[in-house]
Amino acid sequence: MNLSEYIRNIEDFPKAGVRFKDITPLLANPDATAYCLQQLVALLEGEKVDKVVGIESRGFFFATLLAKELKAGFVPIRKPGKLPFNTLKEPYELEYGMDALEIHEDAIKKGDRVLLHDDVLATGGTARAACKLIENLGGEIVQCNFLLEIEFLKGVQKLKNQNVKSLLKY
Repeated sequence: MNLSEYIRNIEDFPKAGVRFKDITPLLANPDATAYCLQQLVALLEGEKVDKVVGIESRGFFFATLLAKELKAGFVPIRKPGKLPFNTLKEPYELEYGMDALEIHEDAIKKGDRVLLHDDVLATGGTARAACKLIENLGGEIVQCNFLLEIEFLKGVQKLKNQNVKSLLKY
């Protein structure tokens, strides 16, 4: 199955000059979703995982499925103010400003083997901030995996010390 056939390009979204990679056609097709999940699991090459961390919000789709498939816990990383318990916060730079991510301070235990998942690796700022949160809690990142990578944005360079895998590269 060619997963790229289920990725729709949306021109000038969310702003002029951006070509948005829309994964909703893939999510709407149960066969494509199942195949994608199998391929994401295969990227792990049998690594043991205790927790799967998903980045808000499109990363949640496959992160929860991965957690179920791997018999691991799911941990959400969210924008500030969205989690109800005590959190750790990690700021990161945007193209034109700053943002931050948060994780519950008890979500990962020291030594937990963690898979970080998001739908897209673009500039890498969000993924790098998520890695810092995981590591600050004592988690060992087994892999950062992505449904797709926008190569010309060079996000993988911000994850130099990580095992980074992507199913599709554009």
